Order: sequence, then C-alpha cells, then structure tokens
Amino acid sequence: MTQASPKVGFISLGCPKALVDSEQILTQLRAEGYAISPSYQDADLVVVNTCGFIDSAVEESLDAIGEALAENGKVIVTGCLGAREEVIREAHPHVLAVTGPHAMQEVMHAVHKHLPPSHDPYTSLIPPQGIKLTPKHYAYLKISEGCNHRCSFCIIPSMRGDLVSRPIGEVMQEAEHLVNAGVRELLVISQDTSAYGVDTKYRTGFWKGRPLKTHLTALADALGDLGAWVRLHYVYPYPHVDDLIPLMAEGKILPYLDAPLQHASPRLLKAMKRPANSENTLARLRLWRSICPDITIRSTFIVGFPGETEDDFKYLLDFLHEAQLDRVGCFAYSPVEGASANALPNPVPEEIKQERLERFMSVQAGISAAKLQGKIGKTFKVLVDEVGATGAIARSAADAPEIDGQVYIEDAAGLNPGEFVEVEIIDADDHDLWATAKKAKG
Repeated sequence: MTQASPKVGFISLGCPKALVDSEQILTQLRAEGYAISPSYQDADLVVVNTCGFIDSAVEESLDAIGEALAENGKVIVTGCLGAREEVIREAHPHVLAVTGPHAMQEVMHAVHKHLPPSHDPYTSLIPPQGIKLTPKHYAYLKISEGCNHRCSFCIIPSMRGDLVSRPIGEVMQEAEHLVNAGVRELLVISQDTSAYGVDTKYRTGFWKGRPLKTHLTALADALGDLGAWVRLHYVYPYPHVDDLIPLMAEGKILPYLDAPLQHASPRLLKAMKRPANSENTLARLRLWRSICPDITIRSTFIVGFPGETEDDFKYLLDFLHEAQLDRVGCFAYSPVEGASANALPNPVPEEIKQERLERFMSVQAGISAAKLQGKIGKTFKVLVDEVGATGAIARSAADAPEIDGQVYIEDAAGLNPGEFVEVEIIDADDHDLWATAKKAKG
C-alpha cells in the first residue's frame, strides 16, 4: 500500500515579492512529495507566509497565525514579520518555528523536523516552471532581493537585507520556462528594479551562449524576445531608466512603468531619504512621453508624512495636475515599528491625514477619468483574465493585475482566459473601461 503524502496547508500574505517566495516554497514542498492541503482540517501542519510592512499588515499576519493555530495547531511562520520573531512569539508562543523572508531552506528544515517527508518517486515530477499561485497566463518574475536604500518610512532592508541580484541567466531560464508553460505576461518585480545588477557591478552573465550584462536594460531587451508581455514594476526613476523607453516604443516590452515616487515636495523627499526630486521627475516624464507617447505611468504616494504642511500637500497636488499620471495609489502615513520616520517632529493628526488622502484621490480620479474618456472609440489589444456567462474581464497594456483598472468585454462568446483579443472601447468611468470584442489574436 502506498503511504499517503504528508499534507501542508499554506497561507500567503503580502506583496507580489512575498507571493514569489510562497511559490518557491510550494514548489519545493511538491518536489519533495508533500501534498498541499486547501483546508486546515486536512493539513498535517500549516505554513503562514507573513507581511510586516505596516501596522495593519502586522495585525493581519498575527490574526492569520492565530486562526491557523486555532484550526490546526501546528504552525510554521515565515516572511517579513518573521524577521521580528519576538513579536510573533509574544502573541503566539506555540508556533513550531519562525523564519524571516526569502528563507526557503529554513522553512523546509522546519517542515522536515515536524513533518518528515514520505518518499514517492512519482510525486517528485514537478514542471520546470514550478508551482504558481497566479492564474496560469501571467506570473511574477522576481529579479533581486533586498534594497540598498534606507527610506525613513520603510523597514524592508532590515527584513530582507541589502540588494542581491539574481544571475541574469537564471532569471532568463525561469522566464523561458514560464512562457513555455503558457504564461502570456511576465511581471518583473523586486524591491528596487532599477538597481538590478548594482551589487554585482553589472557582471556579464550568459543565457543560451549569449553574453548579457546583469542590468535592467539588457534584461528587458532579452525578455522582450520571449514573445510575452513584459511589465516592469517598482522602477525608481534613475537616469538609466531612460534607456528602457525606446524598448517600449519599439513594442519589445509593454509601454508601462511603475515608478513609486512617494511625494513631490523636495523638503519631504529629503526627510523620506528618497533619491529623487520633483523637478527632475517632471522633466523625465516629459522625456519618456516624447519617446513613447503611449506610455502608461503608475506611481504611489504617501500623504500625512511627519512634518507635511498644507503647502507641502498643495505642492503635491500641483505636481499631480502637471504630471498627469495614468495610474496612482496613495496611502496615509502609518508609523511602522522600527522606521526612523517615527522620530521625526510634527506628526500629522489622523483626521488631517484622511482629509488629505480624500483630496488627493479626488484630484487623481478626475485626471484618470479624463484619460480613460479619451480612449472611447479606440481599439486596444487586451489579455483576457476571466470569462463569465455575461461577459469577460480583461486588461490592456495600461493595466497591471490587482492594482489597476480592468476592461469589461460585453460579448465573451468564444473567448478564453489567457487569450489576446482586439477590442473597441465603448465606455469608461474613473477607473475601468467597457468594450466590445473585434477579433481574437490567439
């Protein structure tokens, strides 16, 4: 009689970078013969991959650990909050083990200790692309770990360490496996995508005998040869980012750039220890649009940072009007334990933070609505995410999954998830588009 495979439950919280860590752990678990359980009751133990970036994420992670303990009783904790083991142990002293982020070997060691694997050669046949938690037609491609910046509001370097770039040949091999498995869109992520290769002094690597510098431009160019959409996230606007824009204009990679700016006031950017200022950013945006008029620029901002005055905030609103960004996210500043910004003077009262957040989003909603209205009557290529009885949900080159808008296709007959289709835009609101399908592209 074949021994039943030990079963591991898995909870993944946090950002896409943490999701990639979860995928790597799940792939290794399956490679070693473990089954993945969809429920607490059927699992022999549970792994919780936590987030610890802001207070609300810490609370969500601690709640998830508590639920797993109550429902199952055997819990291993990993992820960003795991870097603060004392916080976890104080709230939940009975967890089996705690590891930090990007710690697959440590997690596997803990699993082996508390749930030894059973050997079955048939269960170790894992596809080259590994186990994915995203739909099969798109995948996150993490190119580095850690960050060399010390932004005053952020504790990521204390959790994930300094920048460590993956060898470019290894990244390209993973990307090729994903595309060969049916992935139509690669979402390139890291803590600081622009800095890829800085730690290795842009060492030359190889892929299929082709020399490639460990540099974002070389990587984007090579990824563009694989035939999938390539979307870049977390790209700080350093000068060398300008070299990516011609690749977008040529159609090699998507004309989409996620550049987290955080603020526009030079005084606040200095307090945040951000490597940018608004004047240079506006000039860079103009340059990018002159090279690639169709570029979509997404960014995120913080309002209510300690010391932010009404003048600082109005400066930010003026920047929004001038920058005309396509996609924007905004957060009211939240103190994070261990962040140096907590010690800054003149904290902004909570009610003023929320009032500024509402004003900010109102301004951006008007900008977004006007931009989307301008797309009515035009034709775009979109990637279908879901198909239902009454229509389909898709995304254009301007829309990253989970964070941006969607394109609702009214007639879904003959469409399938993961398929590209030409659509004509017929309506729009502040965030989303409505369309009719023209013809399938494959």
